[in-house]
Amino acid sequence: MINPGFNFNNTYKNLPPEFYSEVKPANAQSPELIIINDDLSENLGFDFSSLSSDHIAQIFSGNSLPEDSCSIAQAYAGHQFGHFTILGDGRAILMGEHISNGERFDIQLKGSGPTPYSRNGDGLAALGPMLREYIIGEAMHYLNIPSTRSLAVVKTGTKVQREKEYSGAILTRISKSHIRVGTFQYATFINDRNLLEKLFDYTIERHFPNIENSENKALDFLDQMVDQQANLVSNWLRVGFIHGVMNTDNMALSGETIDYGPCAFMDNYDPSTVFSSIDHQGRYAYANQPIIAQWNLARLAESILPLIDDDLDKSLKEAEEVINQFSDTYKSKWLDVMRSKIGLSTEDVKDQDLIRELMSIMNEEESDFTNTFKNLYDPSFSNDSIFKNKKFIAWNKKWQNRLNQESQPVDKAKVIMNKNNPSIIPRNHIVEHAIVSAEKGDLAPFKEFVDILKDPYLDASSIPDYYKNPPKESEKVLQTFCGT
Repeated sequence: MINPGFNFNNTYKNLPPEFYSEVKPANAQSPELIIINDDLSENLGFDFSSLSSDHIAQIFSGNSLPEDSCSIAQAYAGHQFGHFTILGDGRAILMGEHISNGERFDIQLKGSGPTPYSRNGDGLAALGPMLREYIIGEAMHYLNIPSTRSLAVVKTGTKVQREKEYSGAILTRISKSHIRVGTFQYATFINDRNLLEKLFDYTIERHFPNIENSENKALDFLDQMVDQQANLVSNWLRVGFIHGVMNTDNMALSGETIDYGPCAFMDNYDPSTVFSSIDHQGRYAYANQPIIAQWNLARLAESILPLIDDDLDKSLKEAEEVINQFSDTYKSKWLDVMRSKIGLSTEDVKDQDLIRELMSIMNEEESDFTNTFKNLYDPSFSNDSIFKNKKFIAWNKKWQNRLNQESQPVDKAKVIMNKNNPSIIPRNHIVEHAIVSAEKGDLAPFKEFVDILKDPYLDASSIPDYYKNPPKESEKVLQTFCGT
C-alpha cells in the first residue's frame, strides 16, 4: 500500500514493558470511512489523495497497520471521582509516534477492540461518542485551547451493545503524547523506583527538555505543570467549557485537553453547572474545575516525591510549596483572560470585583454565557434581558469608566474582546442534532457544523442564528453521557 506520509519513530516502547502491552486491533468487519480531517492531515504531512476511501478506512480501522507502526496499549492508573483504580487503555491502541516538522505526535485508535486493560469491557466504541469527540476537539483547537484532535472516524460494520445497539466506530486521535498523571500513579503503585525514574526521564525528554539540566528537575517539572494546567483550565472557563470527567487519568502531561466523554459547553451562566450523567455530586462542575486541577496535581506530586529528595519529609514540604502556588497562578491567569473578555489590556486592583459583579448579574439573570460577552460592547444588537437590568446598567457605567482609564483608545477594547469572546461554541443541542443525523446516515449537518466551528471568532453577523442562538426550552440538553 502507498505510504501517505507516515513517519514513525516509536520511543514509548523503550520504556520498561510494565508500562504497556503489545496488542493488535480487533478486525473490523467492513470498515467505512465517515470523515477524514483534511486540515489536520495536511498539518501532519499526510497526503491521502492517492488512496481510496476504502484504503483509508482499512488503515484507520486498524485492519492494515502502516509499516513501522507500534500497536501497544498503555498502562496507567487514576483517581476516578476521587477513588483510586488501576486502569489502562481499555479500548485504545497506540498506532505509533509520527514525526512531522520536528514534532512528535501519538496516533491512537480509540474503539479498536479489547486489550489486557479492558477489564470487563468489550474495547469497542459507538459512532455517536466518537463523532462527539471529533466535534469538540476541533472546536477547542480553533478556540485556541490546547487539545487532542481527531484525524478520522471509521465505522467498523459491527454493532456495539450498550443500553441499546449502536453502530461501532473507531476514532483516530492525535496527541503530543498520552502520558497522564495516572501514568505516574501507576509507576508509584508498582513501587519500583527504577520504573518511576525511567518514566520521569522519558517525560522530561519528551515534554520538558528546557529543564533537562535543572538542579532539581522534579520540582521544576511540578512548577511547569502548575503553570500549564492553570493556563488550560482558565481557558476552559473563558469559553464556558465543562470537562465532566477530570479524573487523574484524564489530565495529560502534554497540557492538552483529553477525553471528551460527557463534556459540554454552558449555555446560561451558572457556576454550579454539571452535565455529566455520572457526576452525581457535582465534583467536576464548572466552578470546581480549578480546584480539581490542583487536587490532581497534588496526586502527581505524591507520585514523584522520591525524585524530589531522598528525605521524604523535605520532599513533601517542597512539593506542597509548589502545589500551593496553583491557586495564585490560576487566579492570575483567570483574571487575565477575563480582563480580555471585557476589553481590558491593563491591570487595576478593582478588576476582579468588576468582573465578578458582572458574572453575578449574569447568574441572577440566567444570561447566556457566550452571547452576553459577545454583545457586551454593543448590547443594542441583543434583546437579552440582562442589558435592561438595573444592576447591569449601573455595572456598565463602572465598566465604561474603567475602559476610559486604559492607555489606548476605547474602541480598541472591541478588538480585544473579539479575539477572546467566540461568536460560536459547540452548543449541546446542535452537537446532538449533528450526531443523530450522522447516525441516521446524513453527514451534512455534522460537516457543516465542524466547518463553521473553524472560525469561532468571526463577526457574529456572519454566522447563521441557528448556530449562535441558545437552545429553546424544548431543545435543551440537560445531561451528557460518557458513551463507553
